Amino acid sequence: MPEPVRVLVTGAAGQIAYSLLYSIGNGSVFGKDQPIILVLLDITPMMGVLDGVLMELQDCALPLLKEVIATDKEEVAFKDLDVAILVGSMPRREGMERKDLLKANVKIFKCQGAALEKYAKKSVKVIVVGNPANTNCLTASKSAPSIPKENFSCLTRLDHNRAKAQIALKLGVTADDVKNVIIWGNHSSTQYPDVNHAKVKLQGKEVGVYEALKDDSWLKGEFIKTVQQRGADVIKARKLSSAMSAAKAISDHVRDIWFGTPEGEFVSMGVISDGNSYGIPDDLLYSFPVVIKNKTWKFVEGLPINDFSREKMDLTAKELAEEKETAFEFLSSA
Repeated sequence: MPEPVRVLVTGAAGQIAYSLLYSIGNGSVFGKDQPIILVLLDITPMMGVLDGVLMELQDCALPLLKEVIATDKEEVAFKDLDVAILVGSMPRREGMERKDLLKANVKIFKCQGAALEKYAKKSVKVIVVGNPANTNCLTASKSAPSIPKENFSCLTRLDHNRAKAQIALKLGVTADDVKNVIIWGNHSSTQYPDVNHAKVKLQGKEVGVYEALKDDSWLKGEFIKTVQQRGADVIKARKLSSAMSAAKAISDHVRDIWFGTPEGEFVSMGVISDGNSYGIPDDLLYSFPVVIKNKTWKFVEGLPINDFSREKMDLTAKELAEEKETAFEFLSSA
């Protein structure tokens, strides 16, 4: 048996974690022969609930779970980590400005970045899920200067999977038949779901999505809006935010970091924009198409960008630059 991988999930008493932990424990993420030490972190008032989660994980009797540690202490949670999945964040309350949300989360992610810096392995892979995910991720990275910034990524895979699913539904194929959709930019309603480079398998051969659908106005209008607003639509219907689909997307994202992306396929991830060839300013945490090999991501290069895409990509970059500026004001005073 290989050495156990030490994995932290924060916000571990919350509903996304509740959907995620079983997938990590049963081998769906790190492989069926990879033992795991699972560390669960939440705030002190949630420790009672977290005990219940711990009991359930024990009761799943999962052979790969070597140890499960539930804690409210950062020095316990962040010690010697191989992977940190930062799900916990301050949720947006009714009547709350995005600025207030940013301020509360800068504080959280500054602390967690500092804890990663102090206690985790320098090779740790950090995945930020808690919103505003891009800026939270950048904040954590800035607070952990000795961990390579390429080791930090944020989740836009849920948006990616939503885009894939919408195309598949429209064409009457399975989501597996659709590949290379892209989410550009921020995990917010300015994100740009782009299918200009996406392919779909129809009757055994691959065709471009635009060619297959022959419905440009849907692709440039309703499709984009549906993906951008999907999170809000789920909340409206369920009175709770997406948890099952978010957990599935986290599993996909982390598994791809661990095992790499399939040949000829790329995925969307929020990563540091330094050195990209798409005219996005450096030092933003922006979602790009990437391929992954040996646990290292690379930008997909050389995709032609039309005027429609350019405008949408710049708009979401502008929002991220503004968020960053606000966050960094707080960061210096936090």
